[in-house]
Amino acid sequence: MSFFQKLKQRMFKSSSKLDEGLEALLDEGSEQDDLTEAGEAPAIDDHLDPIPQEEAPLAPETTAPASPEPIKPEQAPEGEKPGIFGRLLGRDSAPRRVLDDEMLESLEDLLIQADMGVETAARVAANLAEGRFGRRLSVPEIKAALAEEIAQIMEPVARPLPLYPARPQVVLVVGVNGAGKTTTIGKLASQFRAAGKSVMIAAGDTFRAAAVEQLQVWGARAGVPVMTAPEGSDPASLAHDALTRARAEGVDLLMIDTAGRLQNRTDLMEELAKILRVLRKIDSEAPHNTLLVLDATTGQNALSQVEIFRKLADVSGLVMTKLDGTARGGVLVALADRFGLPIHAIGVGEQIDDLQAFDPEEFAAALVGTDAQA
Repeated sequence: MSFFQKLKQRMFKSSSKLDEGLEALLDEGSEQDDLTEAGEAPAIDDHLDPIPQEEAPLAPETTAPASPEPIKPEQAPEGEKPGIFGRLLGRDSAPRRVLDDEMLESLEDLLIQADMGVETAARVAANLAEGRFGRRLSVPEIKAALAEEIAQIMEPVARPLPLYPARPQVVLVVGVNGAGKTTTIGKLASQFRAAGKSVMIAAGDTFRAAAVEQLQVWGARAGVPVMTAPEGSDPASLAHDALTRARAEGVDLLMIDTAGRLQNRTDLMEELAKILRVLRKIDSEAPHNTLLVLDATTGQNALSQVEIFRKLADVSGLVMTKLDGTARGGVLVALADRFGLPIHAIGVGEQIDDLQAFDPEEFAAALVGTDAQA
């Protein structure tokens, strides 16, 4: 199974939510359109007296002609609009609705429910209306247009993790606890190792034994050394020792895990600032990348996390995990639109190949539930 197929399959919660909303939106609106097109029945004049039954003229007796053969749905004249009854009879499986102000407002609300945020949802809806306003659109046409608009927003931020000639290239990984930092480090290390790069991991979250143990498991799986320190040790000291060793051994890539305790931001800020000072005493350019790992299930909270970690650690790029466990995949569009930070990779599961480089067209297609463009 290709990564796009896996992405589309596992982002079903997001795409089905949009799909159901669009279906309901068009079904409701197209019925109203059909009734309007058919015209209203003439009003009965209440001032006219009905003809008394006894005075009503008798129709002459005639032999009733045989009932004509009913027109089957497929025999309807070509070009005739099917209307609500035609659809009920199966003549049109794709209801359409005029894209007007009311529909745009409903569409914007639907995008907000998908966690795109108010500003991004308004921008996507406005862009979609250009050249389409006043046209009758079907669900597949709207989904294709949505995917196109979303991909355009995401295109400028879709960049793989850059590799520099500096050895070792230092990658600092930040994020709240539970976002998937440890797993992301393990997967990236394994993938770079498979690509022929020498990798070392520093288990800098010295306050969580589980994080250290998990990194050791990934390190053993990928054949990558993992430097650790006793629980509660100074993370900056470990980062210093790891960079010193990586330089001595000519390692290509050093990945440093960090703690993610946002409950006390002052402590975390001081800890990260100390790590940066220590690294830069050895290499003035370090860290060369600072990756923020975000959990898609947190929805709009991801926006505030980016704000915080940009101040704490000068974030250079994003990785989003757990897109398979949420209907809030639209938050990644909001992140791209608001911050413009590079999105290096996305994750949809626990296996090593469940984390891949970010592709804007594939993501947009999976989010709205269409096929990716060739």
